Amino acid sequence: MTATAALKRSWALDLDNKTFYELLKLRVEVFVVEQACPYPELDGRDLLTETRHFWLEQDGQVVCTLRLLEEHDDGNKSFRIGRLCTSRQARGQGHTTRLLQAALAEVGEARCRINAQTYLVEMYAKHGFKADGEEFIEDGIPHTPMRRGGGEPFVAVS
Repeated sequence: MTATAALKRSWALDLDNKTFYELLKLRVEVFVVEQACPYPELDGRDLLTETRHFWLEQDGQVVCTLRLLEEHDDGNKSFRIGRLCTSRQARGQGHTTRLLQAALAEVGEARCRINAQTYLVEMYAKHGFKADGEEFIEDGIPHTPMRRGGGEPFVAVS
């Protein structure tokens, strides 16, 4: 029987090397290898003082992760969720939702942005995100900017 995944959270600077390596490894497995999308995964934001990492561990393995960045737009604190992914063998078990809910609990009512892969827009909408701009292509993959909280989001005119 598989154990329940343990929810973990850490400030970037408190993350131990082994865990940080496992988070990066999963992100590369999903975004670079599985999606066949070579891109600069190491963007310098993982170790910023205000960055938080969330992940789920199951049977000693990282199975899902996300990065929560703190941003300051015009002096107002807001957040950006990124690098949310689940290992192929752990999908369909609610891990993504659980991790997203944990990060959003920390965000509270503050504005939170995400550049969602377009096929996931409906999933993020279930968590209160709304489209906040036109679809764009990043690294060959369609994305839609989305926002939760912080006023009315962008509405496309057809």
